[in-house]
Amino acid sequence: MSEARLIYLPLGGAGEIGMNCYVYGYGPAEDERLIVVDLGVAFPDMDSSPGVDLIFADVSWLEARKDRIEAIFITHAHEDHVGAVGHLYERLGGVPIYARAFTAEIARRKMQEHGYSYTTVKTVGKWPDTVTAGPFTVGFVPVSHSIPESSGLVIDSKGGRILHTGDFKIDVNPGVGEPFDHDLWRSLGKDGVTALVCDSTNVFSKAEGRSESTVGPEIEKFLQTASGMVAATTFASNISRVRTIAQAAERAGRSVCLLGRSMRRMVEVATEVGILDDFPSTISPDDVPGLPRENVLLLVTGSQGERRAASAQLANGKYMGIKMKEGDTFLFSSKTIPGNERGVIHIMNQFSELGVDVVDDSDGLYHVSGHANRPDLDVMRDLVKPQTLIPMHGEHRHLREHVKISEAAGVQGVLAVNGMMVDLSGNQPTVAEYIETGRTYLDGSVKIGQLDGIVRDRLRMARNGHVIVTLIIDEDGDPLGDPWCELMGLPETGRNNAPLVDVLEEDLTQFLNRANDKTIADDSKLEKELRTIARKSAQAEIGKKPEVTVVISRLA
Repeated sequence: MSEARLIYLPLGGAGEIGMNCYVYGYGPAEDERLIVVDLGVAFPDMDSSPGVDLIFADVSWLEARKDRIEAIFITHAHEDHVGAVGHLYERLGGVPIYARAFTAEIARRKMQEHGYSYTTVKTVGKWPDTVTAGPFTVGFVPVSHSIPESSGLVIDSKGGRILHTGDFKIDVNPGVGEPFDHDLWRSLGKDGVTALVCDSTNVFSKAEGRSESTVGPEIEKFLQTASGMVAATTFASNISRVRTIAQAAERAGRSVCLLGRSMRRMVEVATEVGILDDFPSTISPDDVPGLPRENVLLLVTGSQGERRAASAQLANGKYMGIKMKEGDTFLFSSKTIPGNERGVIHIMNQFSELGVDVVDDSDGLYHVSGHANRPDLDVMRDLVKPQTLIPMHGEHRHLREHVKISEAAGVQGVLAVNGMMVDLSGNQPTVAEYIETGRTYLDGSVKIGQLDGIVRDRLRMARNGHVIVTLIIDEDGDPLGDPWCELMGLPETGRNNAPLVDVLEEDLTQFLNRANDKTIADDSKLEKELRTIARKSAQAEIGKKPEVTVVISRLA
């Protein structure tokens, strides 16, 4: 029997922001017992994944070893950490899912949407409460973040102690949720920490992180001076910010209306589990038209420009009977995630066309990050004094920078991206092996692989257009009339000012007139030739080689 080893394997979230999925294992090589930390999603964009609904980590490696998985642990209820639980659960062997109360309730609702029992998710208390999962003892340690009951994990085994920070910031006055406890984290490191696996999102931000408590007075000041109706958007999961805005509105004499399913759901769950007991009473959308505009605040979803969210619907003109108009104000109490700029700017311009004033957080007054800036990362490292630091939750440049500052402080760092299995046994971590990783797309109701070619073909059609060539061959093996073409996503005329479809059909007909019987009898060869000619003709006419589908029908 080979010697036991302690391993860390990121399948998502290391080398990117989003789609978090981390694996820890302990036991003999190739026979370790495994736990999974977080099952999150990433969101598609039209440039790289058109038509896709959600993106998950590829868990094929885990699925092949599902008999060795002991449990799944969810650090907090953001979509990039919990959003895939219902989609991937069956593939991981139906093991228990553990989370703290607020996160557990969000996870349960996601599981029920996929037909799973409410009991698949287990609620656990905070440290020093622990869960035993095979060779691991795991505890949830409170951290401050932009969603309630966020937790880091203490992961103990005979191979040593790992501290997995999850998403965190150092905030001793977060409003809703627990303050960061320096003494608690210091105590976790006093007996030695094999590895600190640490959030790296804001490693390039050199200023100390700001507390959530600094936002409230600025928002209240803003609402007291704003005229007309005000709509404010933030991440629905940022319960502390949602509460801050609602309470500031109440003090400014405004009734609060929640718009958007996720906004209502988050407030409802936070109230149910007892972490939100002082939220102002709200009004229904039906009540809004009957109130003076200066007495209304809309708290809406869609801070990232999501096209079906409440903010986008309002920008389009109307949502649930509510219209915004000249003299109203729309507030973004959020930061635009890189990649979402186009959607957010589009909504801003739509509001501008309606005469609505848009206020964003370019001055840093109405939003603070939920992630640790560089000084906070230094504090965390110095508190727990790990043997090794492994950055996670960041793009490659974030991970690399985090390793640099760790090693400058005298702590060895390991730059481990998705698919890199790290052996943490002994004093010097080593790369044990490389696992093939990728992405799984939710496309409608079907899950497809990154390498299946579906999204690739969709991108090609979007970029180059599409031609369908149809040809009928009669009973004697001769073309029955000329081939005809149907165009999609292509200009009607080309360089010769003739209809493009006529040019293509003429060139295809000329080919058939000179083709020999052997070519016409061979569907594969004939299809290839017709496709090549159609693409070359289109290239000559419009400067593009479209995707071409050839349909050959032979009459029996």
